[in-house]
Amino acid sequence: MYEIKKESLYNLLKKLTEAIGPSGFEDSVRDVVVDELKGYADSLWIDALGNVIAVKKGSKGAARLMIAAHMDEIGLIISYIDDKGFLRFQPIGGISERTLLGQRVVIKTLSGNVVRGVIGSKPPHIMKPEEMKQIPEGKDLYIDIGVGSRAEAEKLGVTIGSIAVFERDFNSLNSSDIVVGKALDDRVGVAAMIEAFKAIDNNDVDVYAVATVQEEVGLKGARVAAYSITPHLALAIDVTIASDVAGVPEQDWITQLGKGPAIKVVDGRAASGLIAHPAIREKLIEIAKQYGIPYQLEVLHGGTTDATIIALNKEGVPAATISIPTRYIHSPTEVVNLNDVAMASKLTMLFASKISSEWALTLVRRNLK
Repeated sequence: MYEIKKESLYNLLKKLTEAIGPSGFEDSVRDVVVDELKGYADSLWIDALGNVIAVKKGSKGAARLMIAAHMDEIGLIISYIDDKGFLRFQPIGGISERTLLGQRVVIKTLSGNVVRGVIGSKPPHIMKPEEMKQIPEGKDLYIDIGVGSRAEAEKLGVTIGSIAVFERDFNSLNSSDIVVGKALDDRVGVAAMIEAFKAIDNNDVDVYAVATVQEEVGLKGARVAAYSITPHLALAIDVTIASDVAGVPEQDWITQLGKGPAIKVVDGRAASGLIAHPAIREKLIEIAKQYGIPYQLEVLHGGTTDATIIALNKEGVPAATISIPTRYIHSPTEVVNLNDVAMASKLTMLFASKISSEWALTLVRRNLK
């Protein structure tokens, strides 16, 4: 039986996070996912939008469980190249402008070449005092790739439509279980899903592991995958805010790093995202208690996951989310605890392995007469 280990998760996360894959351009990440899943899936395919779907057949196969984690990361897309070769850009997904200035980026051209650059703006030494206090707007930023003209930029392969992401390696903080890198939202969920899928054993339900695309720009991959699979129930694995940091009152902590995965109750502004199906939420809590998995309960004030759109598929899908506490989400340097990742993966594996088709089907429809 496959064993979920922190070492395996670390190595997998390094491959996943260092790949370039903003929304709609997930090719490099997809290659890693396919390579990891192909030896463990009974069926494996890539759909029209680019989702990777792996199936592990159950002993009865009466019910279908969909597990989703998204491959895409936030990024930038080149929208203009000026005469001096400076690149203007637009965001892909929810990038905060306060994180951009001075960042090193890697640009992937439409032909697949990689070009390095840095995000710059007007030097502060020539700014007016009031300008110094303001966060620069996207329109005032550019990417400097060290050329002197548009022709030189184009010679490197950079064109309108080239994409860019933060340049970051993946590493541990001082040889601890705390790790840091870009795109942990949601490569950490993808890693947890992959390791869980490998370890699922004696499952009664058919398990569909889906590495989704374009979550950061509207939950698009999960929408089409759910329509194709028509699951009877679903889990999303994604990050959530670990706000247990300096300057934040304890009452405002959503989750804490190192206290285990979070079992979501609700998310979205004013609970407008997912309200987790109570039976699945309670089953996750039951399994966590039975197997000694530490967990937190999560009420997230904003943001949501693939589970929201899966829940609204066709006649409705009972859905829930396992969240991995993460600091500094949507920044160039996101931080997680490998113990939380391993426990999230284990909880996912146990849920998929232990639930019965009969139980799953009772969630879909209750005939009263």
